[in-house]
Amino acid sequence: MPEAEVLYSDIKFKKARGKTDVATPSTDEHTYSEVKTSKAQRPAEQPASNRRSGVTSERVALLVLSVLLAAAVTALGVTLYENTQTKKSLQKSLQKLQDEAKNLTEILSKTKAYKVEQPCQPPSVREQTCPRCENGWEPHGGKLYFFSSFTLSWNESRRQCKSMGGDLVVINSREEQRFLVSKVSEKMETDEVKFWIGLTDSEEESEWLWVDNTRLNASLTFWRKGEPDNWKGPDPDRKTNPDGEDCVRMGEKNGKNDLQIWLDKFCKSRQKSICEKPEKA
Repeated sequence: MPEAEVLYSDIKFKKARGKTDVATPSTDEHTYSEVKTSKAQRPAEQPASNRRSGVTSERVALLVLSVLLAAAVTALGVTLYENTQTKKSLQKSLQKLQDEAKNLTEILSKTKAYKVEQPCQPPSVREQTCPRCENGWEPHGGKLYFFSSFTLSWNESRRQCKSMGGDLVVINSREEQRFLVSKVSEKMETDEVKFWIGLTDSEEESEWLWVDNTRLNASLTFWRKGEPDNWKGPDPDRKTNPDGEDCVRMGEKNGKNDLQIWLDKFCKSRQKSICEKPEKA
């Protein structure tokens, strides 16, 4: 342990003058005494390097806390953003599903309405019981006829008829032709859009066959004057018809007394059609 620091001080004492038996010089006598005092030991000051180290540590800790807080805030923001986007995506998916469900409901309701059976119009003979037929089909002469309201090619029209249990119409009598002429004249919106029937010479030119593979009876035809002409020139639907006209359509907006309203036409042309099938009992 280090010694305490010693301070030295000179203290002078002046001797009082008085009478003495022995003569003494006139000068005053000085007495010296050594006095030691302990200087209080002051607390040792902390080195400056230690002070700087403490401040630096505090700053580092504060910086780390700031970085962690910023990272936490960023992570929270990202999470909130992702949750918002997920919510929006779910809302869009839900809306899409609702729209699709609505469309399916509409399609289903139309399909049901199409298949519902309704009473047919009574025939001319009042005593005969009216048969029941599918909606849109019209009875005549023991058959049912369907007059489409949309336009398709000849092949597409035939597929449509088959999907409903029938085929494109085969005309077997003048009376049947008269019935069809009357009906199509009522249903035609324009003179150009007519109705496909089940007659074609697509397999062999000028060899006309019905869809039931029976050959056209030459004594029972209803061609318009100048038909069939197998026209290959410019056409409203195409610039040219290299394949000619191999399918037959019929129609006259105001009807025709001689019933001559058959015309050959390019098979891919879009026309309405007449389907037929046996009448249900």
